Amino acid sequence: MEANKWNNQAMNSEFVEVDGLRLHYRTHGEGDPVLLLHGWPTSSYLWRHVMEPMNGNRVIALDLPGFGQSDKPLDASYSFRFYEKLLNNLLEVLGIERIGLAVHDLGGPVGLYWACRNPERLSRLALLNTIVYPQMSWAVVAFVTACKAPILRTFMSSPAGLHFAMRYGVTRSLDKEVIRAVQEPFKSQDARRALLKAGGSLHPKGFVTIAKRLPDLEIPVRIIYGERDRILPDVAKTMARVKKDLPQAEITSFNDCGHFLQEQRGEEIGRLLNEFFAA
Repeated sequence: MEANKWNNQAMNSEFVEVDGLRLHYRTHGEGDPVLLLHGWPTSSYLWRHVMEPMNGNRVIALDLPGFGQSDKPLDASYSFRFYEKLLNNLLEVLGIERIGLAVHDLGGPVGLYWACRNPERLSRLALLNTIVYPQMSWAVVAFVTACKAPILRTFMSSPAGLHFAMRYGVTRSLDKEVIRAVQEPFKSQDARRALLKAGGSLHPKGFVTIAKRLPDLEIPVRIIYGERDRILPDVAKTMARVKKDLPQAEITSFNDCGHFLQEQRGEEIGRLLNEFFAA
């Protein structure tokens, strides 16, 4: 069913090998490239409704290692440096010199760290509900702790735990198809272990680097977020700080959306991002 849906939207499902890992990504449209990075515990599937209106660019939604249909190595560090190297080599393999970037959740710090250390490769930046700074909310601290606590981590990566995470991250019900698409990549115990490792391995020093270098970005910036975020309850405060650091940023917020706003306003977000990246 999912494959047919993607095909009906003229989206391609492709694989590429980078740093010895088989990575999966979805691609749609033509033009200057834009990379979409998801977070925990989702994949490129989260961007499906967003991608459809983005016809002004070559949009690439990546399944990060440990997620979706990409490899889930247990021996990977899932550190900031791990992701930076992977993204640089991914762009090299795809023949991309400079790219637009849109990030969400865990994909936020992953993408922002890369952007701050490789600013010459970034053309435009869009932030959705995500973590940015080293000053973590109680919710983020609790999440990282749960990823490492024996009993809690077992529940978090289980089908029931993933169902709870997705349901908690929206302000309305989700179709069973959406829940199944999130649960499917994590049937095996090793896949669940990789998911948990990916969720708790970003070192605080990487966030310090982001906070220090973010104000130096001199590119167009777009912020789109859901105000009713129970997973990142300080999202409005975070985005206000981003606006202070990057005064060129334009902000749109949805007062009826939670953390996974792509599930609630996907096509509208896609139109906004299409205007931004295709400008």
